[in-house]
Parts: sequence; C-alpha cells; structure tokens
Amino acid sequence: MDLREMRFFLAVAEEGHFGRAAERLHMAQPPLSRAIHALEDELGAPLFVRTPKGAELTDAGQALMAEVPNLLALANRARERTRMAAQGLSGRLDVGIFGSGVLDLIPRMLARFHAQRPEVRIVLHNLTKAEQIVALRERRIGVGFNRLVPPEDDLTVLTVLREKLMVALPESHPLAVRPALTIPDMAGQPLILYPNLPMRGLAQQVLDAFRHEQADARVEQEVEDVLTAVALVASGFGLCITTVSASSLRLPGVTYRPLLSSHLRDIELACVHRRDDPSPVLAGFLDVVHEFAHEHESGRRVRPTGV
Repeated sequence: MDLREMRFFLAVAEEGHFGRAAERLHMAQPPLSRAIHALEDELGAPLFVRTPKGAELTDAGQALMAEVPNLLALANRARERTRMAAQGLSGRLDVGIFGSGVLDLIPRMLARFHAQRPEVRIVLHNLTKAEQIVALRERRIGVGFNRLVPPEDDLTVLTVLREKLMVALPESHPLAVRPALTIPDMAGQPLILYPNLPMRGLAQQVLDAFRHEQADARVEQEVEDVLTAVALVASGFGLCITTVSASSLRLPGVTYRPLLSSHLRDIELACVHRRDDPSPVLAGFLDVVHEFAHEHESGRRVRPTGV
C-alpha cells in the first residue's frame, strides 16, 4: 500500500460513490476503479460492494477505514516535520557558553532565535574555550561563544561585539571615590584574575597591559569564572578587571568603575562554528548572530562622543 492508494480508498469510502470520488480527486473514474481493484488484489480482500447507488464498505473495507485516517495524518505530520527540519524550523541547537557570556548578549540572541523558531530545542553546554573547540570538532555542539578564540582552519570565528572593560572593587576601597581607574592606579593593589585557563584569555590581557604600562601587577587570586572573581572582590580580596556585562553582578559591597587604558580598552565576544556545517538550524541561528553584530556596530557608530 502507498499513500496515493490510501487517499483513493478514503475518497471512495467517504463519498460512497466512485464517480463522486473521482471528481473530488480531480481524475477520471476508470483509473480510480483500477487503483481500487489493484489495492483489493494486494490485500487479498474486497473493500467495496458495488451497488446501483454507489459503493459500500465490506467488513475488510471498514477495518481499513479505521486505520487510513491515522496513517494519512502521520504521513502529513512526517512531511511537515521534514519540511520544517530542512528549513531549520525544527531540530536541536547545541550551544557552548562560558561564565560572563551568559550575563547579557548571549541570552538575548538565544531568546530572539527561540521566538523565531520555537520548535528548535536549544541545549546549553558550559565549556571552556579549549573544551568548546574540541566539542565543535567532535560535533557535540554546533556553535560556541567565547573570547580571544584562536584562528583555526576548520572553524569560523565571528566577532559579535567588542565589550568595554570595568574594574570591580570593594565599595570601601580608597580608589572607589574615583570616577574611573587606570592601570597605574592599580599598581601594587591585590588583583583577582580570571579565567585561570591554559588558553589565552582576559587574565593574560590584563597582565600584558600592566607590563606595557610599567605597573606592578600583584596577583592575589586566579579563578576560573567571573562569579567567583566578583564574589572575592565582595569579600575584600582585591580588585578585578572585568567586562561591562559582568557589572550586572550586583553583589553587596562591590562597585564598578570604567577602566581607562590605552593597552586594554575592550575585549571581543566571538561566535565560533565549523566551516563545513550544513545545518539549516545553525544557518538560522547565525542569521540572528549577524543581526546582533550589525545592531551593536550600528549603535556604536551613532553613540555620541564621550559616551
């Protein structure tokens, strides 16, 4: 049996007449009759009793009639789900994320994508930069977000935005009275660096800036994530250079000041994915990423001088 035969059978059963069923199917009656005969031969049982008034279902026909609507509904559902998957409107998107990246832009991009494609299941994976690169190559994630992602031949790295840097410090700290801080201001002050990872990140950028500006970097703690870093600031362990988005972590006793530095102005947030990935779901998500990158760049260009 095929779906064409099922539709023919259903039309005759519902109309109770071969002629009216043929009209409904926009076909001639003889081909319809031959198709029903072929179906009866295949099943080894008559499905209709031909009468002067039309056609009535046999017991076998009634048994088939109980199943055909469900079969056609399942076929339509399969067809629709296949179409949606081919267009990236359903399926699954595995996303690699990291600590401070979930504090602002990444959730907003995911929310816009979800609003556009609610049938796509989004699965988040909290991974370091090195872990994301491995997961991409092993196809455990389709896209990742991180900072200072090194160039790789098999990966595409898209800069979504460049984020300004701030200094988190205890509210009671003497430097908290200043409207902004410089690298020399923090010379000799206890510093909390993150992330403490083998691959180059913000911690290394901070130490480079201290060297370039000939300031003494006194490292008090090295931690793996921004929440731990800001929590240590709240406890009075020291100062921490972090991103604007991280300043949304309003822990008691912590305040934030802009960082003024010629060597450490901002840090990028990048989106990384496999170059050869044909996934329509990924393509749809990358459209959203490009939209956000364009919106951020446009906003930066029109921002008034000094803001």
